[in-house]
Amino acid sequence: MKKINHTLACCLLTMFVQAQTKDVLDLKIGQMLLIGFPKAEVDPLVLEEVKAGKVGGIILFEKNVPKSTASFAALKKITWTYQKAANIPLLVGIDQEGGKVNRLKDKYGFARSITAQEMGKALTLDSVRFYAESTAAMLAGLGINVNFAPVVDLAVNRENTVIVKVGRSFSANPDSAALFAEEFIKPHRKFGVITVLKHFPGHGSSQTDTHFGVADVTKSWTSAELVPYQRLINTGAVDAIMSAHIVNRQLDPRGYPGTLSSRMIDSLLRKTLRYDGVVFSDDMQMQAITKQYGLEEAIKLAINAGIDVMCFSNNIQGSEERTVDKVHSIIRTLVQSGQIKQERIDASFNRILTLKSRIGFPTEEYLRHELDITRKELTELKKSMETQPELREDKPPLPQENSDNKKKRKKS
Repeated sequence: MKKINHTLACCLLTMFVQAQTKDVLDLKIGQMLLIGFPKAEVDPLVLEEVKAGKVGGIILFEKNVPKSTASFAALKKITWTYQKAANIPLLVGIDQEGGKVNRLKDKYGFARSITAQEMGKALTLDSVRFYAESTAAMLAGLGINVNFAPVVDLAVNRENTVIVKVGRSFSANPDSAALFAEEFIKPHRKFGVITVLKHFPGHGSSQTDTHFGVADVTKSWTSAELVPYQRLINTGAVDAIMSAHIVNRQLDPRGYPGTLSSRMIDSLLRKTLRYDGVVFSDDMQMQAITKQYGLEEAIKLAINAGIDVMCFSNNIQGSEERTVDKVHSIIRTLVQSGQIKQERIDASFNRILTLKSRIGFPTEEYLRHELDITRKELTELKKSMETQPELREDKPPLPQENSDNKKKRKKS
């Protein structure tokens, strides 16, 4: 009989038991949700949601970083507590681009970072390599396995307040942006940290900030903004991609923002650019979404567009209301009514597990294969215990043979 890997078997059996006692659709919906939590401590409600499989990931902000001389150890304890509670490993994410978008600041004792713009101005790639390696090692040590970076938006609009003016773009040149992004990704992969390109299909030419309302790039956007994505997809450097809440009628005449647009996500990104990995939404609580669409409509459009993981940060003023149970209920109702097909949920679930396999978790296909093997082995073991009483724990031990009997058995 093939020896069963104990850790794998326990994981498989745990998931199998859960699948029998919990609703499978609920488990799959949970994997599609990434949420924030309120303070620099483990939140009891979020912990229960993690234990129940209602969420597949958490996201950290500066407010979640303990402000003490032991920030590193304290934050690691928080991520470890959440991760330990999860039956399927969590995505633990953070926006650690460097510069302004830098949750782990050096004033709290973390590694210093610089902006993408500063990295891009260097005459060599040494700067991006150094800071990316420092960032990736730090995140891995903290138990953070997803970095929502690098930004591959192009610095094409110098007046852009959300990307360009705050130094979040490597360059206005698409080839340079792709080159620097790839160097940023390499050390993250070395340390087992997933990176997420943002913001598809390009936010660098926008005039406004989607945190506060709709950003329309119809007149300013050019196809050059797709070049970094195409190049990085072609070289196999992409772990995941984040959508933008921008409106671009060149790509979707209906005026849907990217996160809710099947033409931008499904048609352009998946079919034209041939990307089949995980797509994260930008924060579903940004006002570019909340002001224009109700929660139910936004969720329906996002999932049908091809979004795999929806982010609810609970980090935007006026959006702190808990949403997990409500989102679960909405998605379940939409699936049951046929407005979202079960196949769409299954496709996202498979992509998410494939992504999680890069942080040491097997894909669903592999799980099924190993589960089948484990079931067969357990069945064989059960039969053996029934036919060989000496293997049963409830039977008394056999009487000890004396040395003469042992010698006779050897001779025979």
